[in-house]
Amino acid sequence: MGKNRLVYIVDDDRAVRRSTAFMLQHAGFRVETFESGSAFLNIARTAERGCILLDILMPSLDGLEVQQKLIDNGIDMPVIVLTGHGDIEAAVQAMRLGAINFYEKPCQKERLLEGLDEAFRFLQIKDFRQMSASLAQIRLACLTARERDVLDGLTKGKSNKAISQELGLSSRTVEVHRANMMTKLRVRNLAQALRIGFSALPSAANQIRPMLPDLSPAHH
Repeated sequence: MGKNRLVYIVDDDRAVRRSTAFMLQHAGFRVETFESGSAFLNIARTAERGCILLDILMPSLDGLEVQQKLIDNGIDMPVIVLTGHGDIEAAVQAMRLGAINFYEKPCQKERLLEGLDEAFRFLQIKDFRQMSASLAQIRLACLTARERDVLDGLTKGKSNKAISQELGLSSRTVEVHRANMMTKLRVRNLAQALRIGFSALPSAANQIRPMLPDLSPAHH
């Protein structure tokens, strides 16, 4: 349950704002809604810390631009990105900018609540930048060279088909490497695998905001 934790919903779609706010309030969260990235940024610097549900496709200032401005202003709140169907390139870019997770619209209630629970744990961890990078390096060490190649391709926003063409492998072989990689990293979804991949980058600490390591067991 929300336990009175604060969620900022930033989305230009009024229906999405209302339905998401209703669902989260019913789950016990406090909610504030904003119809644009600019409206949220106007209050963000002095706002109470919480989690941000951020739409990617918005007029004037899109979600990625909002993320960058949060970074530029030193506003360190966990971001969950909401994307349109199949918009994996934007989702990967959001992860590169430090998003905790991403979900396609419409997002299932259970998945969103699980993601919010993870995001709020982010606010309670100290020295999470170093913890995340250290954990990422440990987990990545167990991957084979091919599994690491597949993860590298995914962090660049490439599809399984594009990765297979680049590596000279069949799509089925790439799928097997991807499944093995997910198992070894102990992650449940692509977003968590991307977080580990980005956290391990040598320059990650200087380029993006810290990311929360996921310590929960994967569901297979």
